[in-house]
Amino acid sequence: MKKKVLSLLVTTVVTMSMLAGCGTHAAESTATDATPTKATKAEGAAAEGGDYADVKVACLVKTESNVYWSDMGAAILAWADENGATVDMYYAESEENIAGQLEQMENLITKGYDAICFAPLTSVNLVEGVAKATKAGIVCVNIDESMDFTACREADGVVYSNFVTDNYIVGQKAAKYIAEKLGGEGKVAIVEGAAGNTTSQQRTSGATDTWAEMDGIELVASQPGDWDRMTSMDVASAMITANPDLKAIYCCNDVEALGVTEAVINANKLGKILVVGTDATADGKNSIAKGEETASVGQDNTGIGIESVKSAIEAVKAGFVPADHIGDESYPAITYVDSFLVDSDNVANYQ
Repeated sequence: MKKKVLSLLVTTVVTMSMLAGCGTHAAESTATDATPTKATKAEGAAAEGGDYADVKVACLVKTESNVYWSDMGAAILAWADENGATVDMYYAESEENIAGQLEQMENLITKGYDAICFAPLTSVNLVEGVAKATKAGIVCVNIDESMDFTACREADGVVYSNFVTDNYIVGQKAAKYIAEKLGGEGKVAIVEGAAGNTTSQQRTSGATDTWAEMDGIELVASQPGDWDRMTSMDVASAMITANPDLKAIYCCNDVEALGVTEAVINANKLGKILVVGTDATADGKNSIAKGEETASVGQDNTGIGIESVKSAIEAVKAGFVPADHIGDESYPAITYVDSFLVDSDNVANYQ
């Protein structure tokens, strides 16, 4: 029997308790002014018994090509369809198009949404968008990767809540797992995400700081893979060539880990070089089950997405007025969601 793991593993709630509600509707991935497909249930909140109707929510997340975000979007839409909520999904065109994501958010502000849930490409690229949404009376909720809340407050923007994984701890978990598997000795490397990306920096720092305290672990390379499978494969191939005795590579997401795994296979070093990814995506878990990718530090991406939308709807229904809280350091309420490690020993429980 398959085991449904992690509804939402909340480890810490900061400043205020989080609330309930949700959303539904179709996905739009590229055009900034496109109209998403819709599919709202008329009967309302039948599944959970809450009142999720009569609030219009937009969710703007990262790229649909990354299964972490596409799976989150699909879960939000399915949950919302079961509960009579109205949510439209939008995706960034690419990880690099930070100006384009801001343009998307600015367009959403003009479309009559009561709330906007967003996952920023960088810590600051949507600060201006939140400020404009606040001025327009739109509730904003930060999904997962946290924006620079100090910069947001300085711009007169208000974020109501933020559900997020502690990415520094994610990096720590990966590093400790690798060190344990290597018996505390060996050369290791990191394939980072996009250069300058906050999530990548936090995961990388968690790993490097952990290994720095271990005398037997030597970090020999750390380079960006740009969240891209082919780029990561090329980066890993160069690392393996330059370091014939490399024992493990930590990757900042599973898209990268799959590319790195290809590089390991191409070098005839499967089983000799550990590959640990992040996110525990469906593709990543399938690779682990096949004995290719070694492990992945997972996040409850679907729970994070759904709880973010619930929080936004509850705020709207409670009459939250963003402009009344400009400069208020008690916002956003931050909920840290636990991460978990998947490897060959337990992958069946997560599929």
